[in-house]
Amino acid sequence: MKYKGSCHCGRVAFEADGELTQALACNCSICQRKGSLLWFIPRDKMTLLTPPEAASTYTFNKHVVKHRFCPVCGMHPYGEGVDPEGNHVAAINIRCLEGIDPESVPVHHYDGRAL
Repeated sequence: MKYKGSCHCGRVAFEADGELTQALACNCSICQRKGSLLWFIPRDKMTLLTPPEAASTYTFNKHVVKHRFCPVCGMHPYGEGVDPEGNHVAAINIRCLEGIDPESVPVHHYDGRAL
């Protein structure tokens, strides 16, 4: 299934293709503050609908994950990184997807503080 997503103001927009069966809630220092519910998909299953430079990037700790956010409205619609197997992945914030009720998606709680 194809989903459309964006930040609040629409400056950062994308499509994500896949089966949304579960989201991840992480309690690391950044995820807990953002309140994101993340859906991980292969990066090639996410297509930007706006120029890549429309989003700003924040990295911290090991600088492995690129946390993308809108410099205008401040929303964090997605992140990008490489999983332990070396695959390029996108972490889609399902709260930024159109037509999705986050309460209807099962959530796995991940202890990111333990890393």
